[in-house]
Amino acid sequence: MTILSSVPQRSKLPDVGTTIFAVIGELSARHHAINLSQGAPNFPCDPALIDGVTAAMSRGMNQYAPMTGYPPLKEALATKVQALYGQRYDAHSEVLITASASQGLYAAIGGLVHSGDEVIFFEPAFDSYAPMVRLQGATPIGLKLLAPDFTIDWNAVRAAVTSRTRMIIINTPHNPSAQVLSGEDLDELAQITRNSDIVVLSDEVYEHILFDGRQHHGMATHPELAQRSVIVSSFGKTFHVTGWRVGYCLAPAELMDELVKVHQFMMYAADTPMQVAFADYLLNAENYLSLGDFYQQKRDLLVSLLEESPFRLLPSAGSFFMLASFADFSDEADSEMVKRLIVDYGVATIPLSAFYTDGTDNKLIRLSFAKDEATLRAGAQALCRVTPR
Repeated sequence: MTILSSVPQRSKLPDVGTTIFAVIGELSARHHAINLSQGAPNFPCDPALIDGVTAAMSRGMNQYAPMTGYPPLKEALATKVQALYGQRYDAHSEVLITASASQGLYAAIGGLVHSGDEVIFFEPAFDSYAPMVRLQGATPIGLKLLAPDFTIDWNAVRAAVTSRTRMIIINTPHNPSAQVLSGEDLDELAQITRNSDIVVLSDEVYEHILFDGRQHHGMATHPELAQRSVIVSSFGKTFHVTGWRVGYCLAPAELMDELVKVHQFMMYAADTPMQVAFADYLLNAENYLSLGDFYQQKRDLLVSLLEESPFRLLPSAGSFFMLASFADFSDEADSEMVKRLIVDYGVATIPLSAFYTDGTDNKLIRLSFAKDEATLRAGAQALCRVTPR
């Protein structure tokens, strides 16, 4: 009998190991470090959401939802997007409920990108984009945002577009830089993609977490771009329930047809009771429109607590992250700095180099302020004790 372990294995992602988030998580657990690393809230969600899920389960909403999503939730999303951004999506054919935003990203890339295509994305970047592209036999083209402001060099984008460019991946508000796109950025993107078959995949999971009066410039706010875009967002990020793993996609019907083909064989349908609860919860717009103020208070608290630290904080315009520079007091690699912070000071952060395919080191670490006040105070106190090496 052939033993499986003797069969040569050919990996589709030979250079991909355990993510930095798992590595930092394990090291942090070993040293009982304060968690300013993970992009997940450590405070509870609104009890009304839990009551909504419980009620849905009690009413027997425990079997498969329709493949593309619970109809009232899709209608609520279409209504919300039209009210906020002016773009009308048909709830039946242009809205898809997915089992997390990550699954939505994969359905879009898997359904629309073919072997031999090229996909432009911007680094530092969420670490799943490039592997998802490579799994399709396509080539990810990483363009670096211009540090320290982390803006897009649109001339570089023009130079990178070729006859094989099939998709451009956008993320706003941006993880990990915490920067946001402007209306002018959208106009540049529209000009570059005009009269082409390039699809825009727009990761907008932090769409409601913007600060200092900023407006969200997502693809649905730009009528021309909306016609060639797949928008991906997340209920988990919006409502502090990242473990519930429910997201959604918006796209014109012609594009959505291809996403649905992939979605049906990945998940078929997202979790039913959560969809029912979200449908009811979306009826009160304050449940998501208040998020900016909620997280801005946390951002401002952490900034004030770190005034006496040796770190130099970069502006955070959106998301629940901020970057901190240690270039003024250390020449350590950011990965070494992060390890030292965990081992010597008991606080966990993420090195920005982990978000670059080539490990670019700008001497920056990412902090998450999606934490309760006690955690923010304890984490800041630890960071204020850091000394040069």
